[in-house]
Amino acid sequence: MKTQTSPVYHVKAVPVEKVRANDYNPNSVAPPEMKLLELSIWEDGFTMPCVCYYNAQDDMYELVDGFHRYKVMKTSERIFKRENGLLPVVVIEKDLSNRMASTIRHNRARGSHNIKLMTEIIADLTKAGMSDRWIMKNIGMDRDELLRLKQITGLAELFADKEFSIPED
Repeated sequence: MKTQTSPVYHVKAVPVEKVRANDYNPNSVAPPEMKLLELSIWEDGFTMPCVCYYNAQDDMYELVDGFHRYKVMKTSERIFKRENGLLPVVVIEKDLSNRMASTIRHNRARGSHNIKLMTEIIADLTKAGMSDRWIMKNIGMDRDELLRLKQITGLAELFADKEFSIPED
């Protein structure tokens, strides 16, 4: 039996130029909290690595979690200089739908995020063939929240070929 270790035991120092944001992160941080994050990283250093998916074809790391830490590295000259332009990352191997789910789980565990982007993610996951049950389980939503987000999109196709009810947990 193979024992899998958590990604955090394999932190890499990656040049920030080899890291890029994903296009599906619905989390946002207000300017005062961004200043606080920059101060925190300056005073305490990076205490959590960014979570990335490695795209071998492009030889790039795509963020799954840690966009704002990445943004601080790119915008704070003093932190960039101190860290020699290296961002601490851990790598996960997941397909796009599961990376999206990971991003949402990380975000929801910390706070709030943008409803418009959340509805787009729900639409993308539904179009990718993920079931309502899969979405509820992997993103941590209850059936009412999922139904509301699907209704907000106004896209009838999200309800196509399905009964008009989202399954109970």
